[in-house]
Amino acid sequence: MVEAVLASAAAFAGFAAYAVRGKSSSLIAPSVWHGDRGKRAVSLTFDDGPSESTPALLELLARFDAKATFFMCGANVRRLPQIARHVAEAGHEIGNHTDLHPALYFKSPAFIEQEIARAQNTIAQVTGVTPRLFRAPYGVRWPGLRAAQQRHALNGIMWTVIGRDWKLNTPQIADIVLKGARNGAIFCLHDGRALTPTPDIRATLDAVRIVLPALRDQGFAFKTVSGIL
Repeated sequence: MVEAVLASAAAFAGFAAYAVRGKSSSLIAPSVWHGDRGKRAVSLTFDDGPSESTPALLELLARFDAKATFFMCGANVRRLPQIARHVAEAGHEIGNHTDLHPALYFKSPAFIEQEIARAQNTIAQVTGVTPRLFRAPYGVRWPGLRAAQQRHALNGIMWTVIGRDWKLNTPQIADIVLKGARNGAIFCLHDGRALTPTPDIRATLDAVRIVLPALRDQGFAFKTVSGIL
């Protein structure tokens, strides 16, 4: 009897973890984790910006004529409005990554709505672009998110591969990305570190210098997330 209860509890915990953080889960809110697998294209996405290092990343992307999707935090947009506008002016896609980058677990629907709405309004006012994509911080979805996404016409976006570039070195990041390269892959990297001013993203920048020519040589086109869905 005890073993059956423990097994049931373990099964429920596994199901709950998948619902909240599983990249292919749409149980809590609709989301996608890859694009069209029939086309030789991938999408580079960057979370937590804009930051003081975003312009260096934009230069790299321009060098390879690569379009990307930037999931921005409202607080960082307010801190660096000119850089946020530069991202939009360069033709990249901008998504909503909440206002203050909180993990959404155990948060109320009202809190989730406030985080999304404030970021949505900030990004629209500063850049002139109203986001149509949303990525939850840490990939954590929670009840109340579905309604908030619907109110703001936001499509949830997870990832095919996450580079763990906040803690790994350049060769490790590049290896993860290149090994995960598939038609329609969505790569999650970071041009910021939550709300930290002047974050050190040198490992990310150096990894992007490696993966852009390598993926191009494999025949991949670089599209925004909307461009590969």
